Amino acid sequence: MDLGLAGKVAVITGGNTGIGLAIGDALAREGARLVLCARNAERLAAGAAEVRERRGVEVLTLPADVSLAEDCARIAAEVESAFGGADILINNAGQGTNETIQDAPDERWQYYWDLHVMAAVRLSRGLAPSMRRRGGGVILNTASICAVQPMSHEPIYNVTKAALMMFSKCLANELIPYGIRVNCINPGLILTDGWIEPVKKWVEGTETTWQEHLEGVAKQYAPIGRFATPEELAEFYVFLCSSRASYCVGSTYFVDGGWLKVAV
Repeated sequence: MDLGLAGKVAVITGGNTGIGLAIGDALAREGARLVLCARNAERLAAGAAEVRERRGVEVLTLPADVSLAEDCARIAAEVESAFGGADILINNAGQGTNETIQDAPDERWQYYWDLHVMAAVRLSRGLAPSMRRRGGGVILNTASICAVQPMSHEPIYNVTKAALMMFSKCLANELIPYGIRVNCINPGLILTDGWIEPVKKWVEGTETTWQEHLEGVAKQYAPIGRFATPEELAEFYVFLCSSRASYCVGSTYFVDGGWLKVAV
């Protein structure tokens, strides 16, 4: 099946590992050219090399901290210089938080606001003009099921992901006249280092393995009874980027194994 993605330029933040790298690999499989962005330059180069070798496509790496306005501006400028703009933007950079509202200082709130929300605002603003010139494009924002079904230990994550979901809807309304489709994805349990590494620390000195702990989490929250792999989630992003999803715009899609407890 031709998804119409060959030769498209896809910019992916948080692109050095986990969900972001899986999306990049899946898009590369369809012939897209990639711009992978992340803070860790070494891991970014390693991930890009894997995709380049496996898929034989052009992969540009841009080490950057997208919580910083100047780094977002630099990404937009370098994509313009290298490719004449972008066709696809995946705002995927982010990380979980762990705090209480009473104890978290303003600086913590501001950092995650910049990382989860303003990075998407700035990169969308920076790359949408080139999408217009190129006849259209796709912007996908990675939020979370926590945007509507909050976890008690990470209020900042819940709030900023909810804001990202609303931003996606507002941006979709603004850009659809120019053929730019904006959507939001709310993943549930995805097996990434963001889950594995903390759990390994939690179970140290106990008789429970990290795998057993995560199996318990999956059985508690997801009716499907397991975590998804990043690769499974990436397939949905590829579909939304493709011409097969031409009528999909301004929506939030839950990919959560049935975890969401309400109808939306």
